[in-house]
Amino acid sequence: PFCRHLEPESEDEVEKNIMKRVESNDPVAMVQMSLRRYFSGGYDDAFRYVNKAAALGDAGAHFLLARFYHEGKCVEKDGKKELHHLEQAV
Repeated sequence: PFCRHLEPESEDEVEKNIMKRVESNDPVAMVQMSLRRYFSGGYDDAFRYVNKAAALGDAGAHFLLARFYHEGKCVEKDGKKELHHLEQAV
């Protein structure tokens, strides 16, 4: 299990650990990776990770997808999709 690993000593180790969790379909890790990509300007990757997490039922991912559709980051602004994902988030 991932929780039994020592705390990572570098940013590379953090990224590697998150990616291991992403590969095992952990939606929380997908949201974490999405946020990392978003704040580094990788909007397409961020959208891809958060979209997959939402498909796995993560409420936080639905909220973030709503933000993508509200802001129009790498997707066209779409009020209907924004509202849909906000409703899924609650």
